Amino acid sequence: MRRILVPGVSGLLGINLAHELMHDFEIVGMDRGKLMNAPFKIWKVDLLDAGVVDAVLDSVRPDWVINCAALANLEDCETNPSLARTLNTDLPKQMAKACKLRDISFAHISTDAVFDGTKEGFYTENDVPNPLGVYSQTKLDGEYKVMDENNNAMVARVNFYGWSLSGKRSLAEFFHHNLVNHKSISGFTDVTFCPMFVNHTARTLAKMLEKELSGVYHLVGTQPISKYQFGVEIARKFGLNENDIQPKSINSSNLTARRSHNLALSTHRLSTDLGESLPEFSTGLGEFFAQYQQGFPQNIKGYLV
Repeated sequence: MRRILVPGVSGLLGINLAHELMHDFEIVGMDRGKLMNAPFKIWKVDLLDAGVVDAVLDSVRPDWVINCAALANLEDCETNPSLARTLNTDLPKQMAKACKLRDISFAHISTDAVFDGTKEGFYTENDVPNPLGVYSQTKLDGEYKVMDENNNAMVARVNFYGWSLSGKRSLAEFFHHNLVNHKSISGFTDVTFCPMFVNHTARTLAKMLEKELSGVYHLVGTQPISKYQFGVEIARKFGLNENDIQPKSINSSNLTARRSHNLALSTHRLSTDLGESLPEFSTGLGEFFAQYQQGFPQNIKGYLV
């Protein structure tokens, strides 16, 4: 059974990836100590400590490393750019180099936000990125550093949603939790993205590694949708009141970090190289709803201290 090391296992992607793949792979997560009751192995370490990456790789000896560690909150990145650079640029570089030296397959998670959103239509992997803020710039720099250190590495630009340990890590949770409590909220009508259900992200990453893909890929949903319409679809699926979502322009928000208006990314390269179509939006939303009905959000909270 292949062994996968997952730095950042307590994040939204990390926890769902581990849970999704643990029946077919041996999962070893890296975490600073949040997880105590997880149904997979955990190394309690601080990734920023000197020598930790090399020590864990030599002890665990994974077949694959899927780096989910990042400072992903855009506002936090703006207020703490030094930490953002350490986690989003320097650490991935270190991991990529260490994996190459040990002949370990390395996948790094990047973001669709590397683009400025001014293009009409879909961005491809050949389009030149133009980050708008600290988060997107440090993630793009991380891409470059990873590929410079390890030309066999795989970089996946993602946008995903799902259930998290905190219940506050995805846009889908934001809409669901507020609508359940009958709170009036806003949804941006002028921000388009391609959300993918996080378990589909996890499954596809495994397929990409099995195929030994390398280079930059767009791993997002196949359907562009506004953030407002995404909220409406959540409301409809869960039988909640979509009228509690007020359409709003992002230009009238009080967010510090700039956001791109269009993050529609083409997945043609990925689906071609995998030899299969990526899952449809409706399929992912159906699985997201089924997890809720099965008590999955409460179950994963049991992994916490």
